[in-house]
Amino acid sequence: MNFRIVAKIIGFLLILIGFFMLTGIPFSFYYGEEDISALISSSLITIFAGTILWFTSRVDKDAEISKRDAYLIVTLGWAASSAFATLPFIIHGSIPSFTDAFFEMMSGFTTTGSTILKDVEALPHGLLFWRSMTHWLGGMGIIVLSLAILPLLGIGGMQLFQAEVAGPSKEKLHPRVTETAKRLWAIYIILTFAEVILLLFGGMSLFDALCHSFGTMATGGFSTKNASIAYFNSPFIEYVIVFFMFLGGTNFSLHYLALHGKLNSYFKDEEFKFYFTFILLTVGLTTSYLFFVNNQALESSFRHSAFSIMTVLSSTGFATVDYEAWAPFFTQFFLFLLLFGACAGSTSGGVKMIRYHLLIKNGILELKRLIHPSAVIPVRYNNRSVSSEIISKVSSFVLLYLAIFGISSVIMAFLGLELQSAMGSVAASMANIGPGLGSTGPVSNYSQVPEVGKWILSFLMLIGRLEIFSVLIIFSPAFWRK
Repeated sequence: MNFRIVAKIIGFLLILIGFFMLTGIPFSFYYGEEDISALISSSLITIFAGTILWFTSRVDKDAEISKRDAYLIVTLGWAASSAFATLPFIIHGSIPSFTDAFFEMMSGFTTTGSTILKDVEALPHGLLFWRSMTHWLGGMGIIVLSLAILPLLGIGGMQLFQAEVAGPSKEKLHPRVTETAKRLWAIYIILTFAEVILLLFGGMSLFDALCHSFGTMATGGFSTKNASIAYFNSPFIEYVIVFFMFLGGTNFSLHYLALHGKLNSYFKDEEFKFYFTFILLTVGLTTSYLFFVNNQALESSFRHSAFSIMTVLSSTGFATVDYEAWAPFFTQFFLFLLLFGACAGSTSGGVKMIRYHLLIKNGILELKRLIHPSAVIPVRYNNRSVSSEIISKVSSFVLLYLAIFGISSVIMAFLGLELQSAMGSVAASMANIGPGLGSTGPVSNYSQVPEVGKWILSFLMLIGRLEIFSVLIIFSPAFWRK
């Protein structure tokens, strides 16, 4: 383990975080609010801490980042970023408790969108902008951002890329990982500002358009309004956000190919087709219920269904209606959706569609293998054979995910949450969605969760964002052996 290179890179991440804290200051000036000093002092403290780590950690020019280094950097990098990101809220006094502030910032960087704030609109605009900025930085990944702008990390950078980027496979858009990171961030920026323009056209202010675009493309869910997207009462805005939530939940490699004229790449990809079909079926089912049973107008039935399904599947967490109020069935239905997620290589959380699709394909082939025991019938995905090792890893991931979900739900219930709320909060945290069920549902928040519970949920957000193994591996004794 090369602790010097670990410290050096975490130091660089803190310097980045410190500079990004200043992005909210123009809005503080514009709205004439008093959070400027909190943002500046927090930025200076964070940059100073990062600079000390950077300059006191001497690393050889030919030093490479090992897999162990990468896993430790990614886990500690996210934890350190979240810890220092709390400073503006603590210094300003908006969130005086470190536990609450850490929960809020871990929720931000992991693009979860869970909040302990009872009155979001009471916060100054500079702090609200910083809160939304954590989503945007965490969406594409603060490690991937560092790979894009720090050439030093090009050496051995693939280890960091593999440790952070979600999904059972990590597609590179360029042979050099730094160029891959730059391309991913370029697409991310283009889509974000395309949404900003459309939301401005829909009547949002520049401040609200930026914050909600950050939350949408990062599939995060922090809103500047207590009522979330319902505040704007605009079908146009809701449809725009639904569309960009869909894009945020799609593999960004496909967006890259589409921007280079290969629009058919979407429907050549099996995961995207599975994702798209799943959305059509669930939205169709929900729309039919609202229209025929709840007697809602067809357009509003479709819009509320599409928004609620997409906000959960993409793990965004915005809200326009309380879907739990539709019927008792929808409480269980949305708990089921909380365990899915969108595509690998997207900004969404959850298990991911590709894993479920691979398991379904493998299950079907097992029936054929029983009939023809001597036949070699591999699982094929996108016209490629999938090795048994990958199938085994996918199975292990899903089983471990469900085991952690079950155990954590029992613990949260033991801490005082009723079972529905306990299961919803755990599922929402692991899938980085935000709103859960019951007392942590779309019209509630996490302020009533006990302190121990907030730390547990913060940890679940982290392992959910980093795909479980990247975090749990550092708790293995074998990880620390020479």
